[in-house]
Amino acid sequence: MGKLDRKVALISGGARGMGAATAKRFACEGAKVIFGDIRDADGTKIQETITSGGGEAAYLHLDVTDESDWQKAVATAMTRYGALHILVNNAGIGIPRVPIDQLAVEDWDRVMAVNARGTFLGTKHAIPAMQRSGSGSIVNISSVAGIGQSAQQEPAYAASKAAIRIFTKVTAAQYAKDNIRCNSVHPGPIDTEMIHAAMDTLALARRLDRVPLGRLGTVDEIVALVLFLASDDSSYMTGGEVVIDGGALAQ
Repeated sequence: MGKLDRKVALISGGARGMGAATAKRFACEGAKVIFGDIRDADGTKIQETITSGGGEAAYLHLDVTDESDWQKAVATAMTRYGALHILVNNAGIGIPRVPIDQLAVEDWDRVMAVNARGTFLGTKHAIPAMQRSGSGSIVNISSVAGIGQSAQQEPAYAASKAAIRIFTKVTAAQYAKDNIRCNSVHPGPIDTEMIHAAMDTLALARRLDRVPLGRLGTVDEIVALVLFLASDDSSYMTGGEVVIDGGALAQ
């Protein structure tokens, strides 16, 4: 028995990194997985990897800033499987850190569109499907940047992740009556392509100086937490913000 048997899950940003790892793990745990991204070639490869291993998954193109793409993604889950129980709002982007007075408006808008608007749109369109399915668990990937260590953070990214944090709580409060839970995950620095693109070697070393465990977290460590929040193991958790940061916020 898998932790997600008979569950249908929708994951954004699923073609690479943590999203791809989440799609694979969910399928291994028995979920029927719909996952989307804008990197179609990579997404198709992940789908083939999952299905060749005996899992059930379907990839689709999903630009999280596009409301019609979200409508199609949710409709795919309902048409194909007749239900939707889990949403993981994973898609996100970061940009190199600059002072606020040097931050371009276009970069601010782009980060907010993917990280905050994308989470809103996914939630907006998943909720009616979860209501029809009888229950749901929404897991929003935020960051420690949305909580603290502000001197270390890129402004647009931090603001977008803070928006996800409070949006999670509002969602949890509004839809608990429908047996829909919503929690946010707040990773510290994780060994992914995004962090290496956003930080040079010196910046990363300085970041790790603020992590008591002294290392980057791993994708598998984050996925294990996402699985817990998506599954019935966390059935009494909603509106929570779960920090997984190597102790960074403890300083």
